[in-house]
Amino acid sequence: MMESAAIAILLVSFIVLVFFKCPITFSMVISTSLTMLYLNIPVMTMAQQMCKQLNSFTLLAIPFFILMGELMAAGGISQRLLKFANVCVGRLMGGLAHVNVLASMLFGGISGSAIADVSSLGVIEIPMMTDAGYDKDFSTAITVASACQGLIIPPSHNMVLYAMVAGGVSVGKLFCAGYIPGVLLGLSLMVCAYIISKKRNYQRGEKVPLREALAVTKDTLLAMLAMVIVIGGVSIGIFTTTESAAIACLYCAFIGLFVYKEMKLSDLPAIFGRTVKTLAMIYGLIAAAGAFGWMMTYLKIPTLATNLLLSISSNKIVVLLLINVILLLLGCFMDLAPLVLIMTPILLPVVKSFGMDPVQFGVMMMLNLGIGLCTPPVGTALFTGCAIADMKIEKVSKAILPLYLPMLIVLLLVAYVPALTMMLPNLIMR
Repeated sequence: MMESAAIAILLVSFIVLVFFKCPITFSMVISTSLTMLYLNIPVMTMAQQMCKQLNSFTLLAIPFFILMGELMAAGGISQRLLKFANVCVGRLMGGLAHVNVLASMLFGGISGSAIADVSSLGVIEIPMMTDAGYDKDFSTAITVASACQGLIIPPSHNMVLYAMVAGGVSVGKLFCAGYIPGVLLGLSLMVCAYIISKKRNYQRGEKVPLREALAVTKDTLLAMLAMVIVIGGVSIGIFTTTESAAIACLYCAFIGLFVYKEMKLSDLPAIFGRTVKTLAMIYGLIAAAGAFGWMMTYLKIPTLATNLLLSISSNKIVVLLLINVILLLLGCFMDLAPLVLIMTPILLPVVKSFGMDPVQFGVMMMLNLGIGLCTPPVGTALFTGCAIADMKIEKVSKAILPLYLPMLIVLLLVAYVPALTMMLPNLIMR
């Protein structure tokens, strides 16, 4: 009876606080404190669990990935990726829409952040598309939707976060597992964009002369080498994830300062400041989630959730569908990082009971919650795109509706076809 009341205090207080727009970090701390007081557990235990959660070597990679994204945004890499994408797909029907998707695929493969993608590429892509005759709501929608690729195409600091919460899942395997689903997502969005472009009679882009195309490709290769440093170093085993991210940061700073020369030494304090601000929010969230997760484990909530889901059905297809629906709904109301921290300990035991590899589940969760970033009412990527385009969320949400279809199809493929995620890790990292 006492345990049931404690579970009610923990979950109900958390939901109420979130409903009244209390920050997620404080919501978890307050609800955990109330539950500990009810159970007469020393509140010092919460401080110990928060510190314990942050005492992880894996987390050292996150500051470097965030800094790398900031350095790339400031160093002129965004414009070069757009030019390279235009060389590749700009002459197709609805060429600029395809350029938008491919640029996001390339940028995601370097920064690993959906918000960074929308922020740095959106300011260029949306005006460029509207000036070429594309509807502004569609231009914003395709920019926001394509940003999901950044979460599953490595490197992704959210994958590092998942690896830590999941109990030491190989970050290298997670990185390898994200490639095929990420490329598949990009291609499916391109197919959808092609159909919409044909229906609305959007124009093809002009063919880029060979000499200019070669020059753009040569210029962009330097930028994409950062991705090779991170993924190649981790996959082959030359670097740890943290070491590869740190080396990639130095490389990006060198490229931005001395090769592209679009970043100045005087820009570095502001870049470091934005990085520290983002990092403080993430680490605060991780610490709070450590105490909240410990409390859930103490109350055996993951076991209860597993038994509840399995009591509904013992069919793997049905249970995975239920998990996806739950994550999609939660993604509409909560941001990605807190959901990874809260839901991984609850749902991972369920999928492992069906034999699903934690690596496959990690990619499924990233894609699932990435769709949530594009979904109202709390989709941060959607908010960012609307702010950049100066568009109402209602109008962009309507324009993004057709783009949910390819994203959901890829999500179901990731959930039910293990080879999509596990083939590369099994080949490269045996």
